This record gives sequence, structure tokens and C-alpha cells, in this order.
Amino acid sequence: MFFNDPKLQFPVRVEKPDPRFARALQQAIGGVEGEIRVCMQYLFQGWSARGPKKYRDMLLTTGTEEIGHIEMLATAVALNLENAPLSLQEEMAADPVAGSVMNGMAMKHILSSGLGAMPVDSDGVPFDMSHVYASGNTAADMLANVMAESTGRALAVRLHNMTDDPGMKEMLQFLIARDTMHQNQWLAAIEDMGGLASAMPIPNSHPRSEENQEFNYVFLGFDKDGAEPVQGRWSSGTSMDGKGEFTSRPMQPLGEVPDLGPARPKSGAQSEQESLAGRLKEKLL
Repeated sequence: MFFNDPKLQFPVRVEKPDPRFARALQQAIGGVEGEIRVCMQYLFQGWSARGPKKYRDMLLTTGTEEIGHIEMLATAVALNLENAPLSLQEEMAADPVAGSVMNGMAMKHILSSGLGAMPVDSDGVPFDMSHVYASGNTAADMLANVMAESTGRALAVRLHNMTDDPGMKEMLQFLIARDTMHQNQWLAAIEDMGGLASAMPIPNSHPRSEENQEFNYVFLGFDKDGAEPVQGRWSSGTSMDGKGEFTSRPMQPLGEVPDLGPARPKSGAQSEQESLAGRLKEKLL
């Protein structure tokens, strides 16, 4: 159940409307780094969460917050489209060259939404939910959330650097601050579960004794000449979960050359692909 307040979560004001910036803001709404993505991610994670109720409640609370962020950005898009040209002729009268491309303005803001925001990215591609990650594993989801907030914060910083409008800068600094909180929030949730070392490897419910012990902490190199793999924290010393020791070595092929045999008759393959099957059949007869 959700409640709506007609007031915005944070003030949104635009002193100098800019249709080009409205297009850029669409990335923060419907881009893979945008607010629709994190909103849906947190809500679906929460709706499916099993285990301690506090993690479900936290996810749903933050997912609800993100709905308000979408509303803020949609309002910012609309305000930036104030006085935008509604025809090519109108813009071309001032600048024929710039007018031919509407000065970088998104055509969909005229043709499809009537100068309003849309659930699309800055190129007009609809957000299709393919980047919503809700695995059913709380620790894995929290790490995915840190990544989502990191790319979202990078986008907000880039948008902040693109505009000189004081109102837009103020709104984006609020969103940047919330990204800071949410990154820390998801990491704090992992610590609340016992810490990253305790959570790893994810899922930590699989019996460690059953996995291949030769390969669970070795960094493998794949240079054709068999050179030693690149060295770093990941190649020596205690593993990050504290349960093993990092090593490194070049990888050698352990399997055979794949031989799938002939194609099955009537499978739509070429006759040459099936010919071996015919020869084998003749031998059996």
C-alpha cells in the first residue's frame, strides 16, 4: 500500500529552461543508471524478501523514496521544456542550422509527451526492467544495490556538471547526497548481517567442502604464452572472506576438444553434417 503527498520530496525549480537538459535528465529517469531502475529493484527485492523483516521494511522504504525522486525529475523535465519550440519553423526562424535538429532537444518531448517527461532514457529508449536485480539472496542484492547507487551517483554528478541553473544544481546535490546515504545504507545492511567476510562467498549456505578446493582462491592467467598472471591484492595473501589464501598461476586446458558428433536427421542441418550419422548407421547394419 502506498500513500501520495501532492508536495514534492525536495524543491524543484528551474530559472533558465533548457530543452537539451530536459533530454539529459531523461537518463536519470529511464536510463540503466536511473531512478526507475533503483525504485523497481528495491521494491521487488523487498516484496520477495525472506528472513528478518527489518531488511524487507528497509528495502520497501527506500523503494518508496525513489518514487519521489522520479516525480522530482519528471517535474524538472517539464519545467525545462517551458517555452520549448513546438515546430521546426519556429526554431528555424532564429537559427536554421540549429533548428533543423531542434538544438539537441528530444523530438519525443514534442511528438509523444506534449512537453512532459517519459519513462525513457536520453535517447528515447524505454526502460525495459532488464537491469532490475532481485535475486532472493539478501547479501547479493545489497551488493547489487551499492553498484546501482554508485552508477546513479556518477550520473547525477555528470548532470550537475552539465548545467549552470542554480535550481537544477540544488536538486541534483540533494540526489547526490541521497546516493551517498544509500551506498552506505546497503553496506551497513551487510555489516548488520555479520559483515562482508561472513556473507562471503555468496550464497554462504552452500557447503564449502563440496566446491573444487583447487580453484576457489586461485587467480588464473590466460596469456597464450603461459606468462604469470598480473599480480595484486587478489593474487596473494588472505582471501577477503578470511577463509583461504590467494594464489595465482597460468591456466592450462583441463578438458578435451569438444566433439558433438553428427547432426540428427531431420534437424534442419546440411546433408554434410548428417553424413557421419549415415556412415555409422551403415557400419551398425
